[in-house]
Amino acid sequence: MVIWCPDWPVIAAEIVDGYPAREAVAVMHANRVLATSPAAREEGVRRGLRKREAQGRCPHLIVLEHDPARDMRAFEPVLMAVEALAPGVETLRPGACALAARGPARYYGGEEAAAERLVEHVAQQCGVEAQAGIAEGTFAAGLAARAGVIVPAGETAGFLAELSVSALGRPALVDLLRRLGIHTLAEFAALPGGDVLARFGFDAALAHRLAGGRDERPLAPRKAPPDLDVAETFEEPVDRVDAAAFAARALAERLHDRLASHGLACTRLAIEATTERGEELVRTWRHDGLLGVGQIADRLRWQLDGWLRGRNHRPTAGIIRLRLIPEGVVEHLGLQPGLWGEAGEERDRAHRALTRVQGLLGPDAVLTAVLDGGRADQRRIRLVAFGDERVAQGVEAPWPGRLPAPSPATVYVEPLPAEVLDAGGAVVGVSGRLALTAVPARMKIDKEPEAVEIVAWAGPWPVDERWWDDGEARRCARFQLRLADGRAVLAVLEHGVWRVEALYD
Repeated sequence: MVIWCPDWPVIAAEIVDGYPAREAVAVMHANRVLATSPAAREEGVRRGLRKREAQGRCPHLIVLEHDPARDMRAFEPVLMAVEALAPGVETLRPGACALAARGPARYYGGEEAAAERLVEHVAQQCGVEAQAGIAEGTFAAGLAARAGVIVPAGETAGFLAELSVSALGRPALVDLLRRLGIHTLAEFAALPGGDVLARFGFDAALAHRLAGGRDERPLAPRKAPPDLDVAETFEEPVDRVDAAAFAARALAERLHDRLASHGLACTRLAIEATTERGEELVRTWRHDGLLGVGQIADRLRWQLDGWLRGRNHRPTAGIIRLRLIPEGVVEHLGLQPGLWGEAGEERDRAHRALTRVQGLLGPDAVLTAVLDGGRADQRRIRLVAFGDERVAQGVEAPWPGRLPAPSPATVYVEPLPAEVLDAGGAVVGVSGRLALTAVPARMKIDKEPEAVEIVAWAGPWPVDERWWDDGEARRCARFQLRLADGRAVLAVLEHGVWRVEALYD
């Protein structure tokens, strides 16, 4: 069950700062409309509009900047109201929370009765409008809450089928799917899961599971062992958010490092605070992906803001102890220790040595690699000076002509000369319309004595880039070839010459 409060950033601004939600109000983030009041929507103000366009449609629009801490501070009483009737509430984001539906349904005599009871209680205790939705999985339940419906057991996939792919909340993926002619969740769910993972990556595979009404977590979280918890005790009680914020980052880093040492990552986090008078405050935060250091620190800071600055149910004394409990963890195979470890004396010594080399020989004497966007694997590596910001550029771009996954294991600095021959021994070519002159049958690489039979091949993938620059223009076609001796290679035909660029593992 998901309890959702519509237009929450606008409602929170009214609760905390007194801005009238009945007027035309828009909350902005990054110069775009994040949320609007009903009156603003009647004037044509919609989510995603730029500030100037929104004000052009509604000259008397009240414009506010997005404040996540304000949203959480206002949402805390709603969480407490829900928790008073149904324990085990998980915060999805300010304005939405989730809980298991079975317990309240049994206690109040059915799912519909439980949903009505919770919504009514929130209205009575907090004076805000809420909607409830029930479905199989948090994603579907959230959409059901927006529609104000209860999806019968076993019918979640049917409920999702006719919804637009925009419900996935992933703009880049949605834009790509629409350009491919996929407009509904049912059409997206009908695609083979393995192909979605190979073509679009892990996050799209997760979205594919959501679209099909399946569990949104591909890896089942388990209860964290006790030694994963981290805590901080304060000598002086903390009653100000700015004072507690100093401890938030350090505590988040300690938790992240402890999880990383076990090859784990957090998906659900419980924040526990103890006051000087013995009061215990607990709140659970939930996230669809993996919580990094910054995300953990942000949620801890928002929660402290909600507790210490809330107008209702504020603690009667300062906080003397904070504890982070990773209630949902998954094995994170992507975690890999650095060359000198993630922390400690060894890493610091290595950094000092590299900095010393730069001081003697110049900044470009020590370079680190950054994976950038691009079509050819050997061109996706960009070297930056050690210590400079390592920002990838264009990694998420579509890059037409880029090869599908998986990537080659070995990329040659200098491509190996080769020949691709047909059954008669003639060299295979590609026409201007990307038509092969013959079927590839054998391949001879570099100085190998004999050609090896080609048992499978894919391509061509054309590349026609930087045509406006005579010095860097490139026009070629690439192929994936599997040889009879077990090797798989990435070959390129450029200016009538075959070369091997990479070798697959």
